[in-house]
Amino acid sequence: MGIPEAARDEVEVRLAGRLARLRGERGWSLEELSGRTGVSRSTLSRLERGEISPTAALLNRLCAAYGRTMSRLLAEVEAESEPPALVRAGEQAVWRDETSGFTRRSVSPPHPGLRGEVVEGLLRPGADLAYDGPPVPGLEQHLWLLGGALEVTVGAAVHALGPGDCLRFRVWEGTRFRCPGPDPARYALLVVLP
Repeated sequence: MGIPEAARDEVEVRLAGRLARLRGERGWSLEELSGRTGVSRSTLSRLERGEISPTAALLNRLCAAYGRTMSRLLAEVEAESEPPALVRAGEQAVWRDETSGFTRRSVSPPHPGLRGEVVEGLLRPGADLAYDGPPVPGLEQHLWLLGGALEVTVGAAVHALGPGDCLRFRVWEGTRFRCPGPDPARYALLVVLP
C-alpha cells in the first residue's frame, strides 16, 4: 500500500488547500468552523496552511461540518476532473494517519452521479479510531473483514468481527473501530449515501 513520500506530500498540500477553499466557499471564519467542529482555531489554521496533517478523527469532524464523506473529500483532493470508470490499483488514492495506525485506500472513489463507493481499510494492531458522529447522517455502510480481528462499535452496540464476517449498519451516531491484534485488521467498506 505504499506510495512515494513526494506524492504523499503533494496530497497533503492539496488537502490543506481544499479544506481552506471549503471554509471560504461557506464564508465561515476560523472561529465559526472551530465552533462547528470543536477543533481549535490555531489547529484549523495550521491545517489549512499545510503545517500539520489531520488525524482520521479530525478529518471526520471537518467532513461532518462540510456534509461530505471522507472519501468524497479525498476524491475532490485527488482529481479536479471527473474520475475514470476504471481505477487501476496503482492509481487508487491512499491516505495514512500514522498517529492512529490507519491506512485508507479509495478503491472505487466517489462520483457526483453515484451514491456508493468502496474503501479498503487497514488498522495496525492496537489501533483504535473513534468518530464522534457520521460525516453524513444516515450513511449506510457494509464492512467486510478480510483479515485479522476487528471490534466495531456503532452507537452502544459492540460487534466482534473475524475474517469473512460482514457488518451492515447505518450511521446516526458515534462509531469506533479497534484492532485487538495480534495481526492487522484489513477490511473492505462499502459506503452508500442516504
